[in-house]
Amino acid sequence: MSDAIYVIAEAGVNHNGNLERALALVDAAAAAGADAVKFQTFDAAALVTQSAPQADYQIRNEGDSGSQLAMLQRLVLAPGDHHALVARCGERGIDFMSSPFDPASAEFLIQELHLPRIKLGSGELTNAPLLLQIANAGRELILSTGMANLGEIREALGVLAFGYLHANPPTGRSDFSAVLDDPSAWELLRQRVHLLHCTTEYPCPLEQVNLRAMDTLRDAFGLRVGYSDHTLGIDVAVMAAARGATILEKHFTLDRTLPGPDHVASLEPDELTELVNAVRRVEIALGSPTKAMSPVEQGNRAVARKSLVALRPIARGEPFSTDNLGSKRPASGRSPLDFWDLLGTPARRVYAADEVIE
Repeated sequence: MSDAIYVIAEAGVNHNGNLERALALVDAAAAAGADAVKFQTFDAAALVTQSAPQADYQIRNEGDSGSQLAMLQRLVLAPGDHHALVARCGERGIDFMSSPFDPASAEFLIQELHLPRIKLGSGELTNAPLLLQIANAGRELILSTGMANLGEIREALGVLAFGYLHANPPTGRSDFSAVLDDPSAWELLRQRVHLLHCTTEYPCPLEQVNLRAMDTLRDAFGLRVGYSDHTLGIDVAVMAAARGATILEKHFTLDRTLPGPDHVASLEPDELTELVNAVRRVEIALGSPTKAMSPVEQGNRAVARKSLVALRPIARGEPFSTDNLGSKRPASGRSPLDFWDLLGTPARRVYAADEVIE
């Protein structure tokens, strides 16, 4: 992954279980200029119990399906669908990604699809067995942190560090905190883990975005930090890019009016294109951290800055004073920083009013 902001177009389950729509989502993400298109890989029965309720936003956005299981069973992509999507991504020059939600799905993405990078949603942050599985496989991980506090995030990082360092299973929860005393654990985490700030609500109200939490994550853990955006529109994602996000994730759909839990909080293709273009402009504007005169400023310095000038005619040998010495444009003579050094010293020649002091 380069230093450029990595834009993930989150197709998620917005294919509604239809491969042709999923392929069209790949095409739309590639056309928009996104770096990756991401789906979700799961066995509905392995993800939720039969009695697990839908989230309020799922009911609000889709209607009450009776249970999460019933809803999710309509949104599954088969293994063959994944292979078709990987092939289409290769044709379109965009990275394929997917988020697993159960061990078999993670195994499929790692061992069969050979994905070098896994993305986990916020709900998996405390799913220690799944975190450990991904770390044991040595995979890079992008981890969303919605609903979490710093203590929970640190514990998740402990699970990952343990998995990266040890092939043997942990003996207990205390192993995860103990491993973080090892500096090599943090080095591995810095190399392999990206944290995404996130607010788990669809759509997320503006007043609960808290982009400053990105700074908190970066300061607390020293890892690369990005943002998974669930707000409406593109404004907040662009703000996150300007605030230093290394990864941006944003849901998108072919049509926001389609039935399904995530369509309403997603961008449509034209909006996704607008977001990617805006992020690239942010990258250009962010430029270098070096504070120095830019090449385009070179010609303006003499015009905009000032020199010491004679405020009235000054005779040769007359002392410079606050009455006869001042600062005016252009900056072709002595710097105004020399003002106090010249006070009381004799002029070496005659100066006319407004003449620049050599």
